[in-house]
Amino acid sequence: MIEDLWYKNAVVYCLDVETFMDGNGDGVGDFTGLRRKLDYLAGLGITCLWLLPFQPTPNRDNGYDIRDYYGVDPRLGDLGDFVAFTHEAKLHGIRVIIDLVVNHTSDQHPWFQAARKDPDSPYRDYYVWAKKKPRDAHKGMVFPGVQPATWTYDKEARLWYFHRFFDFQPDLNVANPEVREQILKVMGFWLELGVSGFRVDAVPFLVELKGVKNPDVKNPYKLLEEMREFLSWRKGDAILLAEANVTMDEVVEFFGDNDRMQMVFNFLANQNFYLALTRGDVTPLVQALKSSPKLPHTAQWANFLRNHDELDLGRLPDADRLEVFQALGPDKGMQLYDRGLRRRLASMLDGDRRRIEVAYSLM
Repeated sequence: MIEDLWYKNAVVYCLDVETFMDGNGDGVGDFTGLRRKLDYLAGLGITCLWLLPFQPTPNRDNGYDIRDYYGVDPRLGDLGDFVAFTHEAKLHGIRVIIDLVVNHTSDQHPWFQAARKDPDSPYRDYYVWAKKKPRDAHKGMVFPGVQPATWTYDKEARLWYFHRFFDFQPDLNVANPEVREQILKVMGFWLELGVSGFRVDAVPFLVELKGVKNPDVKNPYKLLEEMREFLSWRKGDAILLAEANVTMDEVVEFFGDNDRMQMVFNFLANQNFYLALTRGDVTPLVQALKSSPKLPHTAQWANFLRNHDELDLGRLPDADRLEVFQALGPDKGMQLYDRGLRRRLASMLDGDRRRIEVAYSLM
């Protein structure tokens, strides 16, 4: 195995530190507990752990509303506990990647608090503002039916701010060179503490540029190239794994020419896996894998079974999606935004160990 391409054969396990293992008896998972379970995780054959956000947070969106990029939420431990964990994980042959959530911050982040209070603050341009409510404010919500708009009026700033997700998660202005520099600083900090890369959250929204006009930013994918260049300079074998649920025509842009993301989640294969599972026929999965575009030689699909998100079926044709709904989540309460399922794998298969093992063997 070529060390620099370790991700080509990695077995990745996604976990939420808060819910995994309590090490001090307070009822909340933490890094002390996670460190104690490394023998168990190594025994499962896992070679890489992907940690969901664990930084300080108001915790209104399972940690994806980050208040401080440079710390550990006190419920989960401290930076010393994190470093002890990454060091011991390395001894077990397990790499660690973490979520990089830089499309937005919490509205409690000091940057946003400073931005809303003072129009002359250097942080004002860290976010996306409008004097009047944009006409498309009620379009493009990530959580339709739950999230009423993508623009919210801030009484303190007396401006409207943009948020692709919830109103307590204002979007960062990634067209701003200072914001880009901050993103690289965050990456560098965690690389120094032992991580082997980042699962980059909401990547398609990072290249949207939020409609912000910056004459110096002509290529929306340039940010991904800057991130990759920085990563390669600071730690040559670290990776960027993109959450990019886009069409196969679009996905090649996120790989670039060996100069953007090393890995992208294969959402098409994942959704066709569940269609194959429903039919008891592997053909849909095989066809999805064969239809995937040819990748640069250092690139790799992240073929996955499940992760922390609900199961998205939006890439399936309507009839196929309905077929999966009827088999795995026939009740409306099991369905999500008419495009996905709420239920987890084990409950989908009625806890049948044989069926669960067959499902895992297919991936």
